[in-house]
Amino acid sequence: MDRMIAYCGLICSDCPAYEATKADDLKKAEETADLWSKHYGVDIAIDDIWCDGCPVEGKKCSYCAKCAVRACADERDVIHCGACPDYTCEKISEIIALAPQVREVLEEERK
Repeated sequence: MDRMIAYCGLICSDCPAYEATKADDLKKAEETADLWSKHYGVDIAIDDIWCDGCPVEGKKCSYCAKCAVRACADERDVIHCGACPDYTCEKISEIIALAPQVREVLEEERK
């Protein structure tokens, strides 16, 4: 499977929600919903998990569907934030603060 990079630099193809969707694996989706519910301290239903990946048409997990970075990149028609002329803006800086590994991915993709 090819690596799919979200607009923000997270690796969609490594995400358990994406993996569950691609495998049509109800058990993995349930496990992911439980894990994320505990990790984030909110109730995440199994229906909030299914996701075909950020930069492609199809289902989006509840987080990706509402993501301001995703909406911005889509509106600007960039493949990811690293390709945006305003990189690193406030929106992506907030994601980098939460998930520092995305900076490395975006920097690599900028080359």
